Amino acid sequence: MAKHDKKGQGAANAGQAAKPAAQDIAAQLELKPGQSIALLKALHILTRDGKLNQDSRRKLKQVYHLYQFIEPILKELGADGHAVTLADHGAGKSYLGFILYDLYFKAQGLGRIYGIETRAPLVEASQKLAADLGFERMEFLNMSVAESTQADFMPERFDVVTALHACDTATDDAIAFGLEKKAKAMVLVPCCQAEVAACLRQTKALSLARTPLAELWRHPIHTREIGSQVTNVLRCLYLEASGYQVTVTELVGWEHSMKNELIVARYTGHKKRAAADRLQQLLAEFGLEALAQSRFKLPQHAVAPAALGEPAAAVAAENAA
Repeated sequence: MAKHDKKGQGAANAGQAAKPAAQDIAAQLELKPGQSIALLKALHILTRDGKLNQDSRRKLKQVYHLYQFIEPILKELGADGHAVTLADHGAGKSYLGFILYDLYFKAQGLGRIYGIETRAPLVEASQKLAADLGFERMEFLNMSVAESTQADFMPERFDVVTALHACDTATDDAIAFGLEKKAKAMVLVPCCQAEVAACLRQTKALSLARTPLAELWRHPIHTREIGSQVTNVLRCLYLEASGYQVTVTELVGWEHSMKNELIVARYTGHKKRAAADRLQQLLAEFGLEALAQSRFKLPQHAVAPAALGEPAAAVAAENAA
């Protein structure tokens, strides 16, 4: 009998030892305070037994790092009880949207997230998960970013626009959406910028005859790289010319993702004339004038007639303002 009691006591002690270990899983995995472990399991970021593999750790680190930039914006915009609206473009499996809702929107009791994604199965899966978790103020729409801009059932204005690895021109469509909806902030992580590189390839021979700068994109691998770089520079100038203050930094360490550039734009209303002029200059220099009428179209009055002759000091002074 005594032996039986000891065994029973030992089993109880083992159970008590296991319980705190389960409670400490959030600390062990360095999860944000209030983060739902059930959500992370449903998103397959955590395994059923609460483990985190290397690929999932990388995804979670990216989303958490992005959250650090978005959270202060949400708090500022929602400080007076305003119900913040957020559009997440190219949502994919909606890792970002779900974690934003779980860590911020859920506790606020107001505000709404719209996830926009072209792949119907992912939209359906997100709709089901939101319903299962009781995330009532999340909506998922099966459409392209460009289509969402014209959708008449969408709110007239959005406070925040996000696009995490929205591929190629989807990032430009997200910017166009933000401008159309008068977004107060845009948080963008561009991906697979191919459009400008394609344009550079088409005009390569002419550019090589015109300027030695074309050596920067003569070889195919350089065309891809310089195309990606130029695309993001043009996007930043376009945002500045449209009244946004722009910050560019890296999302996470390069060991986690090669698509690593983070663009944060906050609306100030100050539309920089110098940024508009430099945008036109760069489009001309790289033979990309056609994009001035599509991706980077500005009001005629936004660009100085003699933009190409504007003194560099004047441009630098306004860009520093």
